[in-house]
Amino acid sequence: MRRLLVVGIGPGNPEQITIEAINALNRADALFIPEKGADKADLADLRREIVARYVTGAGRLVPFAMPVRDETTASYAARVADWHQTIAAIHARLIAEELEEDGTGAFLVWGDPSLYDSTLRILARVKEIGAPPFEVAVIPGITSLQALTAAHAIPLNRVGEPVLVTTGRRLAGAPIGTDTVVMLDGQLAFKALEGEDYDIHWGAYLGTPDEVLVSGRLSDVAEDIERRRAEARSRHGWIMDTYLLRRRAGA
Repeated sequence: MRRLLVVGIGPGNPEQITIEAINALNRADALFIPEKGADKADLADLRREIVARYVTGAGRLVPFAMPVRDETTASYAARVADWHQTIAAIHARLIAEELEEDGTGAFLVWGDPSLYDSTLRILARVKEIGAPPFEVAVIPGITSLQALTAAHAIPLNRVGEPVLVTTGRRLAGAPIGTDTVVMLDGQLAFKALEGEDYDIHWGAYLGTPDEVLVSGRLSDVAEDIERRRAEARSRHGWIMDTYLLRRRAGA
């Protein structure tokens, strides 16, 4: 039976890839590299750098074009579902055409495959649309949460306190009394909060030479984060960032 390795490669620093991940990549016959166009060529290039640095086996690179989401679909859930179905069809073709019956393929996934990544959900769809049978193994990776707190030299949680992980889209409905990690926030949802009440630890391109960090009282640094984020996105053509919000004592 074919075997698929879903390998977490960390948030951007090739040195943060684990030994387990390196060993997994070296077992693969095909290393699937998604390409998202010229504006995001850096993302594919980093995957290639990891392969060049660590893979000594005979695995071959198999690039494929990643489709873009149709933003004209009104419903966000429907938009994502249609997009995942399109990707699943591409994955099914790759599995059928690039892997022998006993072959092994590897998907190199940003961060960790279990945290705000849809590769595992998409592979579940692949099984539903008639792809050749395959089994899945997951190799965990360093997450952006870990890279963020390491970069700021802070613990993720306060003593005895919970942490919520959510998205910018859902921040408005989150229990902000809890320390909150926010991911996928293209609209800077923190701007709607009362800035005097929170501290923020923000980071972009975590672990890479382009890393940008800002930390402080939200009311003091919100404009700086917005400016730096816009400049970085304009310079690179893409951005990956996340942040931790902490309600200040007495707020």
